Amino acid sequence: MTQTDSQQISRLIHTGQVIVDLVMQIDALPAPGGDVLARDASFEVGGGFNVMAAARRNGMHVVYPGGHGRGRFGALAREALVREGVEVAGPEVADQDTGICVAIVDASAERTFVSHMGAESVLERDVLDGLAVNAHDIVYVSGYSLMLADKGAVLIDWLEQLPDGTRVAFDPGPLVGAIDPALLNRMLGVVSIWTSNREEALRFAQTDSFDTAFDTIISRLAPGALAIVRDGKRGCELRVGESLTYVPGFEVKAVDSNGAGDAHAGVFLAVLATGANAETAARRANAAAAIAVTRHGPATSPDAAGIDAFMASHE
Repeated sequence: MTQTDSQQISRLIHTGQVIVDLVMQIDALPAPGGDVLARDASFEVGGGFNVMAAARRNGMHVVYPGGHGRGRFGALAREALVREGVEVAGPEVADQDTGICVAIVDASAERTFVSHMGAESVLERDVLDGLAVNAHDIVYVSGYSLMLADKGAVLIDWLEQLPDGTRVAFDPGPLVGAIDPALLNRMLGVVSIWTSNREEALRFAQTDSFDTAFDTIISRLAPGALAIVRDGKRGCELRVGESLTYVPGFEVKAVDSNGAGDAHAGVFLAVLATGANAETAARRANAAAAIAVTRHGPATSPDAAGIDAFMASHE
C-alpha cells in the first residue's frame, strides 16, 4: 500500500479511556449502609472500548493512543483491544494498572457507576503526533479526559493543531458540569460532531428544555458542526444550524442499558466515515443501540450484518 493510499483510510482515533468494568446485576440498589446480593457479576473491558468495538464491528479502522496498565486489568484491556482488531498505539505504563469501574445494573436496566482511574489517564504528545492525523480521520474525545488535568491539557493543545478538515467528535459524558470551563471552551471550539444523551445535553445547557439545549449546544460549537442527541427508545435528534431532524428508535425489551450509548456513537461515526449522510448513520446507530440493550454487558454493539438483519425485520 502506498503512502497516498494509506492516507485515504478513515480512522477513528479514540483518545478516551479503556478501563475494566466489574458489572453486577441486581434487583435494586440498597439503602445507604445496606447490602444486596447480585444475580450475576463479571469483569468486562469497557469505557472507551465500547465505542471502539462498535466502530470496528462496523468496518472502521480504530486506533487507541491512550495508556494501558502493567497488571491484571491492563492485560485484560490489551487482550480485548487486540481481539477486536484495534490498533494499540499508546504506551504500557510501568507503574500503574488500568483503572476499574463498578457498573451496577438494576432490574429496570438502569446503570450506576463508580470509577477509579489508572494508567488510561496517560496520554503522550509524541504518540499523538506520530499518528499523522489527516482530514479522513475522526478524532473521538471523551469529557472524562478533560477532567484529568494533565491529559486534558495535552489533548487540547494537540486538537487545536490538527489539520483543517479533521472531524472531532465530542462525547461530554455525565460529568460535563465538572469540566474546567476554560478547557471546555477550548474543546468546543474544535468540535465538529457533538454526541450525547438527552440528560447530558440538558445538564450542559443548564435547562429543562430539549430545544433550548440544542440551541445552546449549536451556539457553542464551530460553524457547521453537527449535534446528535440520543433520547432512549424514542431514538435521537440531529441538528446542524437551524435544521433539526428526528430519527425514530426501535421498540425492544431492554435488559441492560450499559454500553448502548457507546454502541450508538461508534456505529454513527463508522457509518459517517463511509460517506453516508447523518440521517442514515443515525438510523443505523439507533438500531445498534436497540440491539445492545437486549444484551447483557458493556461492549454489546452488533456488527454491520446484525444491524442489516435487525432493520430488515423492523421494516
